[in-house]
Amino acid sequence: MRQQLAAYVRQSVAGTWPVKGSSVLHDRAAERLLDSVGDALITIRPSDPARFELWREAQTNLQSVAKRRWVLIYESDRTTPAGFLIMLVAWLLMIFASYGYRAPRNGAVVTTLVIAAFLIAVAIYLILDMDLPFSGPIQVSPAPLLRAEEQIRG
Repeated sequence: MRQQLAAYVRQSVAGTWPVKGSSVLHDRAAERLLDSVGDALITIRPSDPARFELWREAQTNLQSVAKRRWVLIYESDRTTPAGFLIMLVAWLLMIFASYGYRAPRNGAVVTTLVIAAFLIAVAIYLILDMDLPFSGPIQVSPAPLLRAEEQIRG
């Protein structure tokens, strides 16, 4: 069962953080591996109360992993609506156009408006990048799962 669990963790890491290509969070192979771990756990018959409690805790943890996996699959898509982004960009465009139209024409004002527009664009980019946690320059690290796999194997 430990080997099956380690194989599931390896498959999850490979599907979620691929070396090349896009991530595949809803991986059927990983799902089958997790199901096989659950099947192997069901076949265990604990002999004493202490082992029964450990077996029960293992079942609870496996159910928690399965629930979290489905939450990650469900929430892996972009959650920011496109209509909201279009409205936000149009609203910011109108604000900066009105400031640019009414502001005096000198270097300090133009520089300030350009820097402000750039900083707002960077903020919107970062918000959109954090909306997809497993891809892009800012992403969740696979290091904890890799350490867990080492612990399971060792």
